[in-house]
Amino acid sequence: MKILIGTKNPGKIQGAKEALEKYFDDIDIQGIPVSSDVSEEPVNHEIYEGARNRVDNLIKYAKENNIDARYFLGIESGITNLLGKWVIINIAVIKDDKGYESWGTSPAFPVPDKYVEEIISTDLGKVMDKIFEKNDLRSSIGGISFLTHEVINRIDLTRDAFVMALTQHINEVWKDEKC
Repeated sequence: MKILIGTKNPGKIQGAKEALEKYFDDIDIQGIPVSSDVSEEPVNHEIYEGARNRVDNLIKYAKENNIDARYFLGIESGITNLLGKWVIINIAVIKDDKGYESWGTSPAFPVPDKYVEEIISTDLGKVMDKIFEKNDLRSSIGGISFLTHEVINRIDLTRDAFVMALTQHINEVWKDEKC
């Protein structure tokens, strides 16, 4: 089954692959870099918008390049205070070849107030690299691996967001009426 994901980030691709392999056999997942059309560090509603834009831009790319796929995936990590406190969360969007779209989230983790402005003005990856004196954590285990003492990593968060997004694709009873 051909699946396209709107990124070349190896951690995001691996997380998506792990989620899809729980439900489907013979997965061929291809990462294609497309724009999220939102801020470098998405804030609040931009997180969903970025993931959805990646899917829409991926579908456009596939049409322009005559690529057929069963599913189109996008994921965006960002910072939000819509729950009353600042947290980092991933939102995954999945659209199938018939146009049905669903979305899901990863677990969220709290952000100390002292890092909020720096994260918003740069991005979480740069802040995590600085804090943990690493380079490009975002492409592998992520800063969350250090924060949880290696209990959860970025791939886990990505996988979980895609599993949540898949709930409407793998359960007819849980689908919205409209596409």
